[in-house]
Amino acid sequence: MSKLNTTDTPSSQSDLGRHQKVPRTNGRKGSLQSRRTSLEDVSSNNWAYWSLSVGTLLVVFFGWLIATSVTSLSYLPSPGSIVRAVIEMIHSGYGGVSIWFEIWASVKRVLIGFLVGSTGGVILGLWAGYKRSVYAIVAPILGFLRPIPPIAFIPLSVLLFGIGNTGKIVLVAYVAFNYVLVNAIAGAAGIPNIYLRAGTSLGLKPRQIFIRIIIPNALPQIFTGLKIALALSWAVLVAAELIGAQTGLGYLIGNASLILNVPAEYVGIILIGVIGVVMNLALSLMEGRMVHWQGK
Repeated sequence: MSKLNTTDTPSSQSDLGRHQKVPRTNGRKGSLQSRRTSLEDVSSNNWAYWSLSVGTLLVVFFGWLIATSVTSLSYLPSPGSIVRAVIEMIHSGYGGVSIWFEIWASVKRVLIGFLVGSTGGVILGLWAGYKRSVYAIVAPILGFLRPIPPIAFIPLSVLLFGIGNTGKIVLVAYVAFNYVLVNAIAGAAGIPNIYLRAGTSLGLKPRQIFIRIIIPNALPQIFTGLKIALALSWAVLVAAELIGAQTGLGYLIGNASLILNVPAEYVGIILIGVIGVVMNLALSLMEGRMVHWQGK
């Protein structure tokens, strides 16, 4: 009797196929797992970043603490004396004036000047980067003013506007305008021609090309210029307040140095650094929202 081999017949293969479970890959589960892995990588990178930052601050603080404990230099106060000076300024002010008034005087000047100067720099820079005729007008003036340090204009601003707010706001606006203008020109002029040709072939008008292509592609370079301009504007403002002012953090530092109030002088310096970090952080957060595609 011959044996029937049913394993090779199509019907037997189909029967086996009905009862055999075929493993399937869950695409959604795989994507979620990969996303979870990427989030873990990001969190670990953030942890390493913040650990390095906090560790650096702790090293600086303990180094300062050790240096003041082994030496008795009058121009190097201890962290405890700085803290006591801060508490005293918060309660009693400095020279009969509230410390918050001094802080707001400097912040108000830099914000007004920076907003005015950076707005003009962005508008003119995008226009000059997009139109060669406009750049031909701007380039000689920019080439002449760029090598001149902004601090050189401080005595002139005092002569023209006095020691009030106007001269310092004009000086800050000039600094912001100069550096934002350069970066806005570079951002608008560095756009590949293929993007402009693609927009033209799609029927976009020059105004639409400027709004939809020029501005988005120039934003990263513009924000780089804004960060540089903000830091330099803040530094130039403090220098101007040191030379001629009756309010502000620069005036506080200059007055404290004249009467040998070293802790108050250090408090002013620390406040300048902290406020600068806060302003730069605010600008970085704005950049993350407006240029969210960068780095992705």
